[in-house]
Amino acid sequence: MTTSRVFSVNDELRSRVAANLAVLRERVAAASPWPDRVRVVAVSKTFDVTYVEVAISLGLDTLGENYVDELCEKRRATSSTARWHYLGALQSNKIARVLACADVLGSVSREKEVRAIARLRPGAVIDVQVDFTGAAQRNGAPRDEVGTLVTLARELGLVVRGLMTVASPDPRAGEAAFRATSALADQLELPERSMGMSDDLEAACRAGSTEIRVGRALFGPRVPVGRLA
Repeated sequence: MTTSRVFSVNDELRSRVAANLAVLRERVAAASPWPDRVRVVAVSKTFDVTYVEVAISLGLDTLGENYVDELCEKRRATSSTARWHYLGALQSNKIARVLACADVLGSVSREKEVRAIARLRPGAVIDVQVDFTGAAQRNGAPRDEVGTLVTLARELGLVVRGLMTVASPDPRAGEAAFRATSALADQLELPERSMGMSDDLEAACRAGSTEIRVGRALFGPRVPVGRLA
């Protein structure tokens, strides 16, 4: 009885996520000049491993997490070739754990992080996060420091995949940030632009995003959980 109910619930969840994914792809196709180049990163923050398994079953091979504990637990629980991106702010005392569980560190924003990553894992793949808001609580390097960080990371043997940004909720400021990120990636000869989430992916795609990070638009409303690391 229990097994049957689990299968029923999972089938229902898969149908719902599949429908959401189809809508996401329609949104990307309507906004991006090159929709086939836009990767969907399934962000499973606060969702349990069942959602991760459903995403993988639907062909989503890139997954994202904001919390170290969730990242490591979900990676251990899924036997898959899917790649995991760490998207949260990096804390010095947890960089080693993140490196043990993530394929890409998508939120690098400070020189000390670059040096620590290079020391712990030469050749690690990173994105440098750019912040255009100037808000103290926002993670990310100021635009005028990004080039220096990218140069340092390359000199230390890291693979800089691209740039990542979280835009302002203000639509005009958000669009400007996406365009600036894309232009900066061109200038630094970086192929990836990780830009756009559930509410602003159209603006990001118009500006040349190659990767959107979506949780709510894919899985539905987030469910509050206990304390996360």
